[in-house]
Amino acid sequence: MPDARVQAAIDNWAARFIANGVDYNDFVRTTSGLERWDDWLDAWTQTGEGHLALAHEAEAAGRDRSAGEAYVRAAVCLHFAKFVWVVDAERNRATTQRAVDALYDAHRLLDPAAQRVEAPLDGHAVVGNLRRPTGVARPPLVVLIPGLDSTKEEFFGWENVFLTRGMATLSLDGPGQGETGFALRIRPDYEVAVAAILDALEGRDDLDLRRVAAVGVSMGGYYAPRAGAFEPRLKAVAGISGPYDMGANWDGLPALTRATLAHHTGATDDDEARSKAGELSLDGVLGGLTQPALIVTGRLDRLIPWQDTKRIADEAPNASWVLFDEGTHVCNNIPFKYRPLVADWTREQLS
Repeated sequence: MPDARVQAAIDNWAARFIANGVDYNDFVRTTSGLERWDDWLDAWTQTGEGHLALAHEAEAAGRDRSAGEAYVRAAVCLHFAKFVWVVDAERNRATTQRAVDALYDAHRLLDPAAQRVEAPLDGHAVVGNLRRPTGVARPPLVVLIPGLDSTKEEFFGWENVFLTRGMATLSLDGPGQGETGFALRIRPDYEVAVAAILDALEGRDDLDLRRVAAVGVSMGGYYAPRAGAFEPRLKAVAGISGPYDMGANWDGLPALTRATLAHHTGATDDDEARSKAGELSLDGVLGGLTQPALIVTGRLDRLIPWQDTKRIADEAPNASWVLFDEGTHVCNNIPFKYRPLVADWTREQLS
């Protein structure tokens, strides 16, 4: 029998893995024999290495598309190997870097115009991956904001939803996220990261920076509305399954999520982690979110109750609210419903 943490990861995140590029058969094979949480990283790393081997074989044969697709699969497997696995910080970091490298190999073959963008913040840097749609000279830009345990390496397929609709994407690792999280802890005022990355893009003639939106998932569904309330360059904001008040949800969060939040905030014990979660609140903030906002979630969300997400829509002056009755967290069980909705709405706001 799997231990409670393995079972919780399977129960809470299976749909998310598959929606973001993990093959269903890989998911079943990798998790079916897992019993101990300590073995999670090794199991998913082995699956990722299998895809890296396929990528190397295809690239050596000159089959660049097949190689690039295999690198994407490797990147997401390596990402999910460590996404909430904080048993060993050094192994988490090393696997994070392997996921980063695999995705850049995918970019090299599938989207060679993709660029890494770095922006200084607090003596370190926030990092984003910029991709532009084919055949659009100055596209609008969508800043894609991950959640507590997601990173830019999870977003290749999510980016494509916007790219095919003529929008550029910048998937951002902000404080506490991905490789940026090695140096910068989670901070409630995420707008500073958005401002920094937009500053780094100023002066480019291949983006229309008069038309910028932010779209966040999970904790990013807190970060994006928060950024919109303070960053006037954002003309529209969408949040999917974001918390209004992370501290109020603390007791209902899975143990793995609580441990991950503690890790990325630098908390030394549960009480400090709970206190830091309480700082992630939109109370008194949303009056400043006057841009069009789309707030989406699922009624079956077991991580962030839909009623908490609805508080964002209720308090933002210009918000639209969508609740999918059959949706789970981030509606990852119905990506064919929420993703086109969010991308089409964003395009309409930026037109």
